[in-house]
Amino acid sequence: MQTDEFQAIVEYDEHHWWYRGRRRVVHAALGKLPLPEGARVLDAGCGTGRTMDELLSYGDVQGFDLNPLGVEHAKGRGHADVRLARVEETPYEDDSFDLVTCLDVIEHTPDDVVSLRELLRVTRPGGWLVVTVPAYQMLWSSHDVANQHYRRYRRSQLAAAGEAAGWEPAAWTYFNTFMFPPGAAVRVLERLRRPHKRRGRPNVALTPRSWDGALEWPMRIEAGLIRRGARLPVGMSLMMVFRRPAPRTAPAPEIPHVAGAGVNNL
Repeated sequence: MQTDEFQAIVEYDEHHWWYRGRRRVVHAALGKLPLPEGARVLDAGCGTGRTMDELLSYGDVQGFDLNPLGVEHAKGRGHADVRLARVEETPYEDDSFDLVTCLDVIEHTPDDVVSLRELLRVTRPGGWLVVTVPAYQMLWSSHDVANQHYRRYRRSQLAAAGEAAGWEPAAWTYFNTFMFPPGAAVRVLERLRRPHKRRGRPNVALTPRSWDGALEWPMRIEAGLIRRGARLPVGMSLMMVFRRPAPRTAPAPEIPHVAGAGVNNL
């Protein structure tokens, strides 16, 4: 990620409608998982550490990020165990965590299966992984170029990458659904009109701060729907919940329908 894009995250992470909305959507999914009390939680690609603040309600939280600025900011928020590392080389021992979150990270990695396999390694058997990614390759734009993405995803692609890494897909939903029509139109038109030109401003700076409250409401509604078991069929982003299979000798716990769909519906 380029420095100006990361600095924009630092400036906007707390108040911008997109980041606030994504936290609500992720919380809606996490609230359905049967996590143990005092769970060990890892935020893989923790950015500024803002999401780690939210994850503290689920247990002991650790994190890492590839960007030294991210590590610095996360530690500045009071998170003691934040490390500098690549997701392909997660700096923790095997079977360490009950829950791993990896939010808008694996699209930055050359080989998503390698990244997901490494996250599997550090997750305890029966533990959970929550992943968010940008959706639909057809929406590729200067935003993806500036953020050094390798790809955008359909649910079948993300599920296949997870399964290839050893994960068991549990549930999925798209989100940022209400903004999909205008967002898709803007990105497609941009690609047609100036395919080789990078957008001058970071993506989060395209809407004024005074709009944040209004623009967050659609994702508030989406989070409420997901919490009630809905599965949104389309959106600018995709969230998928995976479970690390438990040993065959132990009975596998029932997989909750985080977004209204089980494994057989993937």
